[in-house]
Amino acid sequence: MTKLEPSKNTWMIAPETRAVMAALGDARFVGGVVRNALLGRDVSDIDIATPLTPDVVTKKLEAAGLKAVPTGIEHGTVTAVSNGRPYEVTTLRRDVSTDGRRAVVAFTKDWAEDAQRRDFTMNALYADANGDVLDTVGGVVDLKAGHVRFVGNATTRIREDYLRILRLFRFHAWYGKGEIDKSALQASAAEKAGLQQLSAERIAKEMLKLLAAEEPVPVLRSMAATGILSEILPGDLNIARLERLCALDASNFFNPDPVLRLAALLPARTLAANELADRWKLSNADRERLADLCGATEKVVSYLSIKEVRKLLYKIGIARFKDRVFLKWAEDPKETNYVQWRAMLAMADAWDRPKFPLDGGNVMAAGVPQGPLIGKILGEVEEWWIDSDFIEDEFSLAERLKAVVQATI
Repeated sequence: MTKLEPSKNTWMIAPETRAVMAALGDARFVGGVVRNALLGRDVSDIDIATPLTPDVVTKKLEAAGLKAVPTGIEHGTVTAVSNGRPYEVTTLRRDVSTDGRRAVVAFTKDWAEDAQRRDFTMNALYADANGDVLDTVGGVVDLKAGHVRFVGNATTRIREDYLRILRLFRFHAWYGKGEIDKSALQASAAEKAGLQQLSAERIAKEMLKLLAAEEPVPVLRSMAATGILSEILPGDLNIARLERLCALDASNFFNPDPVLRLAALLPARTLAANELADRWKLSNADRERLADLCGATEKVVSYLSIKEVRKLLYKIGIARFKDRVFLKWAEDPKETNYVQWRAMLAMADAWDRPKFPLDGGNVMAAGVPQGPLIGKILGEVEEWWIDSDFIEDEFSLAERLKAVVQATI
């Protein structure tokens, strides 16, 4: 029998976890937490399955002094809060009806029946508090083989929730090996029109998770070949640039940045970024960053001088400068330029923004009356100061201010 070793999975023996499992009695860890633990990967969310109905779950948790939050009662989910840590507890269930977006469920006490309604075999794994794994669908074998396979009939699983088409590609990018499961790919291509039923937020969340994988490009090419990618990302896409950016991440040990990767994939047009942001209902921060990157006009090349780098850093800031460096680096066909690109990133990380030494008081002291001219004159002098590589000589600054004032009033 496959078993998780509690001593190697500290989340299993954490006091908070033990308290929840002890309160419920009849319960098992389920899904991603078991999958990742078997692979030796990090575990974040801890989901728990139980044959107990939500009302019984609530009573048992509260009797043990734990908080019970009814986060999804219609689907059998109660969130247990133990010492501030949330645990999603869901009653075993079976689908009564589905419409491609949501399901009407009925509760069951049959673990195998609950497994049959899950998407992939590697997500239909359960483990009790001792670490003994329950697998009724062959998920352990598939997980070890990197085989992302639907539970049962692929078309049936997809029609229950069309988001599973995108999840197929995302899970293959994160956990798959070799080619995508043939029957799953064929069913996904045949059912791709169903993606139009999904909310923009669900699509965006799934695609950003896919782009956060170490190597998302092979599955994106499969999505493009089957016509699935054009259903959610219409227009000309720069998959080659994204591929080079991912290669840079891998060779330089950079953390994958899904929004930056999305910018690499999109055409270099602000309109394209705004259209996608509207369609996917991206957050304001992601929308602004995407539009900024797709509409960037600054000259960023590997041979920028130190002075030019400092000027750009002052004008657009560290984060925006580094974003531009990454994208332009991904467009650079000359691999030996990596030293210069890395040097620019290092300069950005070490950058301390200088403070412009003049203010309105200096301008008025030079004979300019209070009013809009002060800001204009300060702007002229600041531009000269930037072009002079942030000169610190007080005499030179005073002389420049004097010259600008004389030429203005």
